[in-house]
Amino acid sequence: MISDEAASAAPATSAADKTTRADAAAAALPRTRKRYMVLATILLLATIAYADRAILSVAAPGIVKEFGLTPVQLGYVLSAFSWAYVIGQIPGGLLLDKVGSKKLYLFTLVAWSVATILVGFVGEVTTDTSIALSLLFALRFALGFIEAPSFPANSRVTVMWFPKQERGLAAALFASASYFAVAIFTPIAGWLSGKFGWPAPFFVLGLFGIAAAGVWIVVMHEPHKHPKISRSELDYIVEGGAMVDIDTLVTRHARPALSWKMVGVLLSNRMLWCSYIGQYCVIALSYFFITWFPIYLVQARGMSVMQAGVSTVLPAVAGFIGGISGGMISDWLIRRGWSPSWARKTPYIVGMLIGCCLVLAAFAQSNMVIVVLMTLAFFGKGVATGAGTWAIACDTAPREALGLAASIFNCVGNIAGIVTPIVFGYIVQATGGYTAGLYFVAAHCLVAAVVYLLFMGKIERVEIS
Repeated sequence: MISDEAASAAPATSAADKTTRADAAAAALPRTRKRYMVLATILLLATIAYADRAILSVAAPGIVKEFGLTPVQLGYVLSAFSWAYVIGQIPGGLLLDKVGSKKLYLFTLVAWSVATILVGFVGEVTTDTSIALSLLFALRFALGFIEAPSFPANSRVTVMWFPKQERGLAAALFASASYFAVAIFTPIAGWLSGKFGWPAPFFVLGLFGIAAAGVWIVVMHEPHKHPKISRSELDYIVEGGAMVDIDTLVTRHARPALSWKMVGVLLSNRMLWCSYIGQYCVIALSYFFITWFPIYLVQARGMSVMQAGVSTVLPAVAGFIGGISGGMISDWLIRRGWSPSWARKTPYIVGMLIGCCLVLAAFAQSNMVIVVLMTLAFFGKGVATGAGTWAIACDTAPREALGLAASIFNCVGNIAGIVTPIVFGYIVQATGGYTAGLYFVAAHCLVAAVVYLLFMGKIERVEIS
């Protein structure tokens, strides 16, 4: 006769066995790749974000012609985005840590797309130069403030969905979105501007951004809440160090409150400051490329707007390939046993040294040679971006403040988006040419390589004890 204790224990044992068998069966299923769909989506959104920034330079000749802007006035309009983008980084990072990635990204994507569309209506509102200048600056300023949390959100999603050994490539993809945006949208924007007038690209891209918001709603989930992720994929990314529950912790108010100690650590760590400077130098090159480079091709090299748009494709593609290569090389070096420090720093240093060839464009006579030099320079810059910017931000951000840390990193870096267009505009107006401006941009490559090689030290996650 079976005892009461044995009888009561039998169902429990049976349930445990069933659970164990269910877990084993789930683990035996083929590993899904849902993280790559999430990555493709943040690449799409990052590409749209950069395209919103870049199309102003393509439309600039038409805007200058319609409103009579000087080079310095144009420089301020081109920098307006970055003024607000820098100002919005810290509030955006704090809001990101509070609200979570999915909700905040959805709201900002729709809002910045509306701001993009409104730029196209400036010519319908006024023909007065001063009023047009104010409206253009204000709308680009609004765009920058609204977009501020976007790349910290990309970093947060990468930390959430990717193990360390894949994080370099993942970060490289969204960090290389600037090249992808230029390669795809600049020729399209050039064609739209030439065919329908300068406002057309703003209308098309704004509507495209609103449509992309629907994609984000469908695709983005936390890993453990994704309806189609397999147990084996979830286990794989957790074992690799992915922080799969950071948005859930936000909703439970489980994250520590912001403290001056936390801010002090993020603003006093030498390694972090070297990464900030490295990001600044990379952003300086990016903003030259998406602001003054197409204008340089039109005004100094005699190209049409459409020709300038097409001429930016090859450097953009090379930069994108370089970015992917940098991320892959960095991850491969980690898998081969290199320390994360040198696996991240080595491709960055080599890439920025290659980028120094940008200065040779000042001596080139042929437009084709200039495009080739820019292609090589932006391939090197892409390698550096893929290995040593957002990948380092993902690897070093304190667990308690992922959004804030990424925002400070992006805030300091994007000061270059303010400085570069304005300084370049003053240089062009003061010298009557672009040669000194090319020296100014190329110098950033050398500075970045020296900082990473001699001053950065060990790359590791910062602890706030």
